[in-house]
Amino acid sequence: MNQTNLYKGAGYMVAAGICFALANAVTWTVTYKLGFKAQSDAFWQYAIATVFSLPFLWRHGVAAMKTAHPVLHLLRVALSVLGVQAFTMAFASGTPPWHVIALVMTSPFFVMIGAALLLKERVGPNRWIAAAFGFTGAMIILRPWESGFGADKLLPIAAAITWGGASLVTKRLTRDEPQTAITMWLLVLLTPINLMFSLGAGFEMPSSQIWGYLLAGGVIMYFAQHFLTLSYAAADAAFVQPFDDLKLFSNIAVSWLVLNFAPEGSYWLGILLVLAGSSYLLWSEHRGIPDEDAVRIPAEG
Repeated sequence: MNQTNLYKGAGYMVAAGICFALANAVTWTVTYKLGFKAQSDAFWQYAIATVFSLPFLWRHGVAAMKTAHPVLHLLRVALSVLGVQAFTMAFASGTPPWHVIALVMTSPFFVMIGAALLLKERVGPNRWIAAAFGFTGAMIILRPWESGFGADKLLPIAAAITWGGASLVTKRLTRDEPQTAITMWLLVLLTPINLMFSLGAGFEMPSSQIWGYLLAGGVIMYFAQHFLTLSYAAADAAFVQPFDDLKLFSNIAVSWLVLNFAPEGSYWLGILLVLAGSSYLLWSEHRGIPDEDAVRIPAEG
């Protein structure tokens, strides 16, 4: 692979991270600043995303959902929805986007532990060391020993755990399910299930102002996914994946420049430990460990 494509892959991944950070700022503004219910925000976000996905759904049709594992597909979608709900509710609680993303970045460690316990995959000492770094960093960011610590602070961790569970189910499905079926089940069911959560919390129609934010967030998310696709098309996943971790700093920059939030003091130590654990885990996955012993950590948007 030539050098130009490597630079393109890295650049597209960084651009995707910036777009995701801007989309998170939109979610924080809509749910916390403007008081729009988190459950309704999640529904409308993914309803807009589904509209963008209609050409894909039309092209493949319902027949593409034929499967021998309907229960696993339903479990994956349910875990994904729970992750989305926890993620959005974390923003609605007023937690700054950088704080949420730093904690959600612990998801690969939960995938690793789940792979060891549920899929019986071997996890070497180096990966446990990576997990120790990550969880230590998460504790420094969470600070459960401080007064005023509430359950809402655990929402990003809940998102990390449920998305980690969804990744494990995806890993199992990819053994004998086509990627098209896996994608179709998610696209078809994600919005209806989010609608159920929205109805349960008291369905809200967006005001004209919130519509503007939601549409802007949908467009930004579209570009984020587009840049992500371009990144993986330009260079190998093993090369571009480390640049995905830079989304943490994109969220810090956007939180500071747009929302006037920035990490202070020991929070930086927690951030660096989470990043160090994630980077070390990624390095462990790509240094030539045989497939049967490797825990695959899927990319996260």
